[in-house]
Amino acid sequence: MKEGRRHYGQYCGLAAALDVIGERWTLLIVRELLVTPRRYNELLANLPGIGTNLLAVRLKLLSDTGVVEQLTSDPDGRARRYRLTERGQSLRPVVLDLARWGMPLLAEPDPEDEVRPEWSLVAVEAMMRPPSVSAPDECYQFEISGKDGRIEVFHVAIKEGSAQVVAGPTPEPGLLAVTDAVTFVEIGAGRLDPLEAVVVGRLRLDGDPGAVLRCCRMLGLLPG
Repeated sequence: MKEGRRHYGQYCGLAAALDVIGERWTLLIVRELLVTPRRYNELLANLPGIGTNLLAVRLKLLSDTGVVEQLTSDPDGRARRYRLTERGQSLRPVVLDLARWGMPLLAEPDPEDEVRPEWSLVAVEAMMRPPSVSAPDECYQFEISGKDGRIEVFHVAIKEGSAQVVAGPTPEPGLLAVTDAVTFVEIGAGRLDPLEAVVVGRLRLDGDPGAVLRCCRMLGLLPG
């Protein structure tokens, strides 16, 4: 352990893991990089409240421990992006399990709480159950808007009985779900019924009724 770094001083695998990922903000940085590699300023913008000095410290720790690496984006080498290494990507099930565990703890959001549409990709992946083995190959597209009007578009691709979250649109979605980030989280947390959200105009579902039911079951919103 490097001198000056906070640590538990316990010869234990869990303690060693928490020495790296147990610090405040660290797993949220990992969450951002699970979606896509990001530049420093993008991380700073997507993690309001972290502060530039603390972000630099956390990224250095993650780099030193082999969780994160830097990519040169431009030929002149000035614009760099951070991405998860293979070891960093192995944290995906940990982050998804924690997100799934924490969903029921969510209460009504405070007015000052940040809710970003890009966080929906991780939320959907955390909510997903394995699709039925008899499920047809199809795609469910989501368009999630933020308070600033930005829209995050992604889809879940069902193929040969497996599901994958993919950034960007799909040409022929079997289902199109359009909502805002707050509504999306409230539905995922079980605070808002999807049908109620449709009735009051907070959620729009377009597509084949069968695809709607299959998607809701896959996300745990209806009994399997």
